[in-house]
Parts: sequence; structure tokens; C-alpha cells
Amino acid sequence: MHNPLTPFLHSLRHPRFNRHIKNLLFALIIGILSGYGAVFFRYIIQFIQWAFYQNSDDILSFAHSLPPAVTVGMPALGGLIVGILVYFGAREAKGHGVPEVMEAVALRDGFIRKRVALVKILASAVSIGSGGSVGREGPIVQIGSSIGSSVAQFFHVPRMHMKTMVGCGAAAGIAATFNAPIAGVLFALEVILGDFGLMSFSPVVLSSVTATTISRHYFGDLPAFVIPEYSVVSLWEYLFYPVLGVLAGLIGLAFTSILYKSEDLVDAVRLPEWLKPALGGALLGLILLKFPHVFGVGYGSINLTLVNEMELTLLFVLIWIKIAATSITIGSGGSGGIFAPSLFIGAMTGGAFGSVLHSFLPAITASSGAYALLAMGGLVAGTTHAPITAIIILFELTGQYTIILPLMITCILSTIIASSLKQGSIYTIKLLRRGVHLQTGREVGVLQRLQVKDYMETFVVSIPESMPLAEIINTLKTQNAPYLHVVDSNGQLTGIISFRDIRPILDEKDLMQLVVAKDLATSNLVTISPEDSLQTALKKMTDKGVNQLPVVQNGNLLGTLPECNITSAYTQALIRREIEEE
Repeated sequence: MHNPLTPFLHSLRHPRFNRHIKNLLFALIIGILSGYGAVFFRYIIQFIQWAFYQNSDDILSFAHSLPPAVTVGMPALGGLIVGILVYFGAREAKGHGVPEVMEAVALRDGFIRKRVALVKILASAVSIGSGGSVGREGPIVQIGSSIGSSVAQFFHVPRMHMKTMVGCGAAAGIAATFNAPIAGVLFALEVILGDFGLMSFSPVVLSSVTATTISRHYFGDLPAFVIPEYSVVSLWEYLFYPVLGVLAGLIGLAFTSILYKSEDLVDAVRLPEWLKPALGGALLGLILLKFPHVFGVGYGSINLTLVNEMELTLLFVLIWIKIAATSITIGSGGSGGIFAPSLFIGAMTGGAFGSVLHSFLPAITASSGAYALLAMGGLVAGTTHAPITAIIILFELTGQYTIILPLMITCILSTIIASSLKQGSIYTIKLLRRGVHLQTGREVGVLQRLQVKDYMETFVVSIPESMPLAEIINTLKTQNAPYLHVVDSNGQLTGIISFRDIRPILDEKDLMQLVVAKDLATSNLVTISPEDSLQTALKKMTDKGVNQLPVVQNGNLLGTLPECNITSAYTQALIRREIEEE
């Protein structure tokens, strides 16, 4: 039977079809699939919770009626199922998922195995539905990213554009989860891709908007939480927001450290890897006997905090109970995200801080719920090192412009504190432990091991300091060189001339023999030595805003290193690594 879509699918694969239009069409497809993937994921979580507990409502509404054996046994059973699914299905589905996506983008140009989406959906849904103290946002990012990669592979998208398709899926996942399309876009660009260029921006926006539209069709145009009306009660509060930012950063840092310490402890336990999540589930069940608030994503407890219905003592205790519960779940090998736990810990931190503050200064401070809202953004910023995403996601959730300034103060300070005291975010630390060093979407560990002398170009055009302007212009024409290197009588590099340097005086005919190279050259030079690493060279180029650097040793010009040579070396090194790992 003839398929009417066949000609259209063939045209998308045709190399002469406009690349930008192609990417937008792929983004639309990814947005649709990821949007429905997010909807399906939320429904399957509800179904699995019902299968385990015969109730799909918030745990706080029925936890008191559960026998202790059920409260302890069901998370253990869920952990066993997750362990088997991940160990025999797809190891990438273990943990919170986002680091695996970042690694795929940086090291494999966005290539993700097709089975990952299905295994992640099942493993994370079982983990969350059975009580695992994790979020659904990380899994949805990995599911959406896997869909984006699969679509790119199906349509034979060039490797240089496959990353963008993965970003489209990540943005769609976050947008559909929080009903926050702008936050989805910024998360993909800030965390996953590290690229705000137009070629990435447009498809990611389209995918995010498409997924949000689908999510709103099924769940309505409602925020993920019960959001209180926010207002700044007095200008005195601006003295307390920095304190809250510092506090959020420190607790976010504690969360990150404890999470990875728990992984190390579990790794030391001599049990089959697929059995460890069951042990973690049993330990979690013991916590749930006393604190059902940390069950699953914990949105019910967050809502109670936002509307000021939590006692101060419980708020403070739940900060550490949630950190422990999430660390046990993920550290033992469970599957789920850290975004919702960060929001939960932030809500409890802000709620406790706001309760104490409001009890002493009720006339000049807002209620505890307002501070809980701000600290939610602060914790996300402190753990992920993505303050822009944190600010926008809370702004989209509230829809209130008055929250922007307090949010900016809280999130930026939290990020500064967390990033200053510990290298790497909660995502990138996982990669650092594997020896993968990411910076703006690039694995810098590769560049650190490559030396300038092996990739520099030895042919350079040099001119004496005494060369007049007329000859300089002629040299630029005949040598077809973007830069002229100016040397003194001893052959020492003293400056560089580009066409930009001579453009202002091209029409000054009287100066053709009067102005010499020394007068025009840029003497404030940034140079590299042949023994420097390509990572050092790239950092100097980025800081200086140039696309090539002169290679100098003892003042003598040896060659030049263009940025394109670094990119080529990076790609070749990654290809060699992939071949060696196969």
C-alpha cells in the first residue's frame, strides 16, 4: 500500500533540501514525539504507583493507611525491577540521566542508542512509582534527548547538527514537564549544548513550544505547583535575599557531596549490581515509615510549604531527610532525576529560613512560602550551575515579574558559592569522576593532552618593522594572509597586523610611504609556546576574542595556530577514542 508520507520523508533525506528548514522540521517532529513521550511517562508513573499501592494520589493522602510491610517492601521490589531493567537493558538509564546526555553531546556528537528511551521510561517510572525519592525531569530530558538522537539518526542528520536535535529533545522534555517553554529552551542551551547560536536556538525553541502545546492539551495550562501570590513586603528584604542565596548554595553543595559519597559507599558493597537498587529501596522504605513526605517527586510536600502549612522543625528535618532519601535511591542504582529533589530541598530550606525570619520581623518580611519559592530556584542554580535556567523556570511557574530581582540575587549568589567551593555541577561531577572534563560542551581533557607543536602551521608571513604602508597592502594582497607578523632586526616578534588595522588609513595616499609596520602593529600580543596544550591555546583565544595565535619560543616566531586546527585535532582525538573503545 502506498504511504503518502514516503515522498516527504525522502525529500527530508535529500542533501539539497535547505538545511535550516530541515532542522526546523526535525525539531517539530522531535517536539511532537517528546511531548507525547512526556505525557506517556507521567501516565505510566501514575499507573505503576497504582499497581504498587492501589492508589495513584499523593502519598500524604494515604500513607497512614499502608501497612509497614508494604511501605518498606514496595520500594525494595521497585528497586529490584529497576536493577534488572538497567543492568540487562541499557546501563545509560541508571541514575539521573542528564550527565549521560551531556557526555553523548560532547563525545559522540549526540549519538544515543535507540533503546535508551524505552528503558529509561520503564526504569524511572518504576523507581518513582514504587516510592524512589527522585524526580521525573531528568528522565524526561534523557527520554527526549534519546528521541532527538533517534530522529537524527533516522534522517541521516550530519553529525555537526545531531547535537542540536538532542538539545531539541531535552528542551521539549523540560518544557512539557513544567509547562515552561522558555525554561526548556534555556536548559537545553545552557546545560546540554553550551551553545546559544542561532542555528541551535531556532530549532530548540520550536521543539520546546511544540511539546508544551501537547502537554497543555492533556494537563491544562497550569503550573506544576500551587504558587502563592508573591510580593516584596519591604526594601529591607533585599538584605535577606543574599543570605538566602548563600544558604542555598551551601546546602546545594552538601546535597551534591552526599549524593556522590553514597555512590562510593554502595560501590564498595559486594553485591551483584542489579541487586543493589533493591537494598537501597528497602532502606528508603524505612525512611518512608516516618517521613512519607520524601516519597517520589514530593510535589505534595512542596505545595504544603509554599502555602505555609509546614512547621519549622519539620521543614528543617526534611532538608536532610530528602538529601538522604535521594542519595540512597540514586546512589544504590535507582533511576530518576535530581531536579525535583533540588526543588524539594530548596522549598524546605527557604521555608525554614522564611519561618525564622518572619517570626522575628513579621512587619517587614513576607511569609515563609515566598522564601521557599526563591530557595527552590537557588538550590537548582547551586546544584546545576545553571542560574539562567533556574531564574526563568521559577519566573514561568509564578508568572509574576516582581519575583525576578529576588530570584536573580538568590540564584546568582547560590551558583557563585557552590561553584567556588567545588569544581563541577551535580551533572558534570559524574563525568569528572569518569575522566571526562566538559567546558561549554567540549571535552577539555582531550585538548589538555594535545600539544601546540603537533598542530601549529609553520608557514607564516612576517614583515620587518620598517616596511611602509604601501608594501604592507601589497603583501596582504599577494600572500593572501589574514595576519602579518611584524619582527624586529633580530627576528623577534613585536606585533601583528591585520586588514582591520590598516582599513582606517587606506584612503590616506600621503601616508603610504610615511607610515611603517611598527606604527600599525598591535603590540599587546597573546602568544603560546609549542609545548603548551591545545586547551591552553583555546582558553587564550576565547579570552582574547581571536581565532589564531602566534607560536613563539624565546621571542622567536615559530608558527601560528588557527582555531580550526584545534577543532580538527579535537574531532580526530574523539574518533580515535571511539575506535579504541569498540
